[in-house]
Amino acid sequence: MKWLANSRLMFWSLELLIVAALIWVCTQISFLFSPIGIFLSTIFVPLLLSGVLFYLLNPLVRALEKIRWRRFHLNRTGAVSVVFLLLVAVLVAGGMWLIPRLATQITTLVGSIPDFAKSSEVVLRKWTQQPWLKNIDFSKYLTQLQSALSKYAQSLMSGVTSGIGQVIGTVTTVTVTAVTVPVMLFYMLKDGEKFLPTIQKWLPAKHGEQTTELLSRMNTTIAKYVGGQIIECLFVGVFTAIGYVLVGEKYALLLGLFAGICNLIPYVGPYIGILPALIVAFATSTNLIIYVIIVVVVVQQIDGNFVYPNIIGKSLQIHPLTIIIILLAAGNIAGLFGMILAIPFYAVVKTVVTYVYSIWQLEHAEQKSL
Repeated sequence: MKWLANSRLMFWSLELLIVAALIWVCTQISFLFSPIGIFLSTIFVPLLLSGVLFYLLNPLVRALEKIRWRRFHLNRTGAVSVVFLLLVAVLVAGGMWLIPRLATQITTLVGSIPDFAKSSEVVLRKWTQQPWLKNIDFSKYLTQLQSALSKYAQSLMSGVTSGIGQVIGTVTTVTVTAVTVPVMLFYMLKDGEKFLPTIQKWLPAKHGEQTTELLSRMNTTIAKYVGGQIIECLFVGVFTAIGYVLVGEKYALLLGLFAGICNLIPYVGPYIGILPALIVAFATSTNLIIYVIIVVVVVQQIDGNFVYPNIIGKSLQIHPLTIIIILLAAGNIAGLFGMILAIPFYAVVKTVVTYVYSIWQLEHAEQKSL
């Protein structure tokens, strides 16, 4: 037994040494991996957008394939073509209505940043007239707030005027993405159903079935998460914007869109999404701050109690504490994108581990029965 324990210790020591050696070798030849990194960073955004649209539109393509009316029947390519036409129509109509309004609100908001300091100063001075705040000196805080907002506005405007090269690079990237995403999405929708059967042909019968089942579960997990998150973000963005309009909040469309995008981040997103609305409301009146908070609380309560459970439900089965830990780690490692992608990545990994463990348990039970 002692010899067996020593042999296991030597085995794991050797394994750790091999891993350390591989890590050291990779750091020495990192220049060989830089082209791979450039390639992955180039296709990451188009692939991510295409994947999100695939999971969003694939159920509609399947529904169109099932339509039977006399001799009329759409094949896979025809269904994808119809969905593409509908998508283009929705994007064109939405863009014609949304983009001019967003551009106007963004331009107005950027131009109004210096005025926020003056409006905030007026609101704060009203607060200082309260009896329980008269003994506190707010003058230095007002001066700091005004100078900070003025500097931010100047740096923002100078960055816009001097960053012409960056603007051209961004426009080029957006153009390339806009061209490649439809092509990738078309072939994903057209040939996506052939992926699992192709993999199953290349694997042995037993492992082929297990691999197909695992990939099918992973696909279901991602589909539920992506579709649910899109619907949830649309709900939060639309109804938050409507609520802001009703209470008289400026830039309601822009702030509602920001709140909907921030809702992609679980738990933390609503707190990030309300910050710009509170800043704008603070520059207007104290009562508006209360109304903004009420709007966000109502929308989040409806979302948390009705929309989220019915759309996403408990399919991910991730404890809230686990989600918070994942978000903290992912935010420090990869920033905002890390926080958005960490939860679905963890859900997929959990699906894989759970399935592999269940297969191992089944095989172990079969061996014991023999």
